[in-house]
Amino acid sequence: MQTLTLEGYLAADPSILSAQGSGKKRASFRVLETTRFRRASGEPGERTTGFNCVCFNEATTENYIQPYAHKGSRVVIQGHVENDTWTGKDGVEHYDLRLVVSDIRLKNRRDAARSEGTAAGVSERDADADGGYDLNDDIPF
Repeated sequence: MQTLTLEGYLAADPSILSAQGSGKKRASFRVLETTRFRRASGEPGERTTGFNCVCFNEATTENYIQPYAHKGSRVVIQGHVENDTWTGKDGVEHYDLRLVVSDIRLKNRRDAARSEGTAAGVSERDADADGGYDLNDDIPF
């Protein structure tokens, strides 16, 4: 299986859905990635690509994506690509690719926790313990 790593920004707030039979939650969202380049004429250009993503891990959806991921959040995602097919209301079959998330990192999680304060149940110390680094600390290796 091939693994894809993608870094970009959430296009909108994630959609949290529950499965009909089991009630398990999943997150569905779109990540935008912009590539900057220089044309042959020397002019700068950019191309933005959107990726449909889905996270089936219920714990990640409830404890990580739902409280912290919002429109504009910078994310790094790892997962694999799957074909997605569905039939529209007009009876036409549609095809798309989606990234099935196996790992997600929110690059601005600490900032969101601080702005929400302890109302969200996350103290400033807990947010720092999740990934804040102090460059003055000794490196353990």
